[in-house]
Amino acid sequence: MSRAQKDNMPEFTYTARLQDGSTRTGTVTAASKVTAINSLRSRQMQPLIVQEVKKRSFNIDIKLPGSKSIKTRDMVVFTRQFSVMVSAGVPILRSLTILKEQSESPAFKKVLETVTADVQGGGSLSSSLAKHPEVFNTIYINMVKAGEAGGILDKVLNRLAFQQEKDAALRGKIRSAMVYPAVIAGVTAIAFFVLMTFIVPKIGTILTEMSSTAELPIYTRGLLAASNTMKQPLFILSVLLVLPVLFVLFRKYIKSKNGRYRWHSLLLKIPIIKVIITKTAIARFARIFASLMGAGVSIVSALQTTSGAIGNAVIEKELLAASDALEGGSQLSAELQKSKHFPPIVSQMVAVGEETGQTDTVVLKVAEFYEEEVDTAVSSLSSVIEPVMIVVLGGMVGLIAISVFGPITQLSTSGG
Repeated sequence: MSRAQKDNMPEFTYTARLQDGSTRTGTVTAASKVTAINSLRSRQMQPLIVQEVKKRSFNIDIKLPGSKSIKTRDMVVFTRQFSVMVSAGVPILRSLTILKEQSESPAFKKVLETVTADVQGGGSLSSSLAKHPEVFNTIYINMVKAGEAGGILDKVLNRLAFQQEKDAALRGKIRSAMVYPAVIAGVTAIAFFVLMTFIVPKIGTILTEMSSTAELPIYTRGLLAASNTMKQPLFILSVLLVLPVLFVLFRKYIKSKNGRYRWHSLLLKIPIIKVIITKTAIARFARIFASLMGAGVSIVSALQTTSGAIGNAVIEKELLAASDALEGGSQLSAELQKSKHFPPIVSQMVAVGEETGQTDTVVLKVAEFYEEEVDTAVSSLSSVIEPVMIVVLGGMVGLIAISVFGPITQLSTSGG
């Protein structure tokens, strides 16, 4: 192999376990990841982590103000690799040190430095992670705590990584479904503004000259009045100032306890939106609840923790009420049966899990079912919103056309 060919081959960083039980990190050049792994094994090393080094390009990475510097992908990769290293017998402190050095996110690396220092100082992993709630949420911390207590930290971390991947995929599908309607709505608003401020005024001048002896229809006069108002600099300035203020106030309101509950109640009354929110909440509840139960968290604690991750205050209130009832001796299936938002199949499946002692396994099946249901609901939403937005856009353009060209035709016919 020539030197030029070798220079063009990808480079891989690795963490491997030696025969004496120690670990080694380094880099290796190989044609592929499989070749790199085989190369390490031929050197009597057991590969734990092998990653291709991304070559720098001339692309400029621009980060907008307020954007999150720690991405979900960083968390998933960290959790997955942490699980592999712990299951291979690498000590937690050494694992954290290695993963800290390999992290590509400066913000996440800083967090891991603090966590590593806390663990080195004698703190438990869960308590060290709990000091960074903006990165590691309650679910993550509770599952790690349960894994530490039960001696199954590697399995818990693996569950966490899988759960994070599923949750990110679920959010991604919903966001992707909303991109097209948002674009159509934006185009509609821009088109309407251009028509009202540039086209209609010019046609309005023609109409005024043609109708010197005849009165224009009321809808045409209303359109021209609206157009004249929208042209005024004061109106444009007011819109540019008022809309951001209203948006900020609205965001502040829905972040308050009462505002959030009322807003979520309203969303659950909108037919199509209600279906997606409910199914997403059930899928998320089932996935997280099953993960917590599988990690050994008590059913009451699992329910309380899960309720805060549902994303809807109304359903969260129902689950918290169910957790209170469980402390009084009730069963989860009976409480879910009383819910207005959980369909009967969920409570029946949970009842089967309670009878067989496999609640986490059964609930996981519920999660898989409702994740597929969310895909179907999101696809249905896209197929419904598209024609509605087109009709709205067409209706707005049609209204302007009738208001403008109708009088022109009448005046031309009458010789006005």
